[in-house]
Amino acid sequence: MNMLEKEVKFFSALASEIRLRILVLLSNKELCGCHLEWTLKMTQAKVSRHLKVLKDAELVQERREGVWAFYSLSQPKTELEKEVYKCLKKYFVDKYEVIKQDLLNMEKVVCKPLEMLPTVRKANELPKKGVVKI
Repeated sequence: MNMLEKEVKFFSALASEIRLRILVLLSNKELCGCHLEWTLKMTQAKVSRHLKVLKDAELVQERREGVWAFYSLSQPKTELEKEVYKCLKKYFVDKYEVIKQDLLNMEKVVCKPLEMLPTVRKANELPKKGVVKI
């Protein structure tokens, strides 16, 4: 794959609100897939689908620990990636309320042991809008 194709794939991966929200969360810390589910109030299938796009674009890396899968931002390989990662930490957080709420939800969720966060399998099991109460 040539450089232009890689950058097209990179921008395609960024072209989703959900994937941008995931990247902002991962720009703060490594997270388990279940943390992302609860923080974003989305099913495991939906989060996994978006994580696959991000992994295929080499924006996110996965680490396994037993039954848990942990995700983090990949190391930036180009100046473009470095600049986008800076935007994830500042621009989107300052500009969008939904992302500020995601970060608040994340802090509530990550302080709990993973065993207390069962995988959300059905949409009707998702927490209500607002801060996740655990």
